[in-house]
Amino acid sequence: MAVLIDTDLLIDLERGVGAPEVEAVLGDEERAISVITVSELLHGVHRATGARRTRRRAFVEHLLSGLHAIPITEPVARVHADVWAQLAQTGQVIGAHDLWIGATAVAHGLGLATRNSAEFERIPGLRVLAAPL
Repeated sequence: MAVLIDTDLLIDLERGVGAPEVEAVLGDEERAISVITVSELLHGVHRATGARRTRRRAFVEHLLSGLHAIPITEPVARVHADVWAQLAQTGQVIGAHDLWIGATAVAHGLGLATRNSAEFERIPGLRVLAAPL
């Protein structure tokens, strides 16, 4: 099996938080990220200043060189639209970025490793690998 890694876990790794716990959740599964995560990580780089920006950029570029970023394709968009409609109908809408990340995982048959399991567990058919807080 394979797993999509949510942005929150990667930010925690940058901060030096929870590395053993993250590795335990990911196990031996193949790892990837969504292009939405790429954008969120680079957004963090652009918002940082000085030495922190330099360190953050190095960390993000190192991550990006080792992880496959899965793009948003028509099949992902179709899953996204379906899940979005289902969640809206039940009044359980989640954040826009999280919805794209979750739809990417579902469309590709991937699990999703996150600390934000409460939000992602609303997505039907998504295998959530919850990292401890």
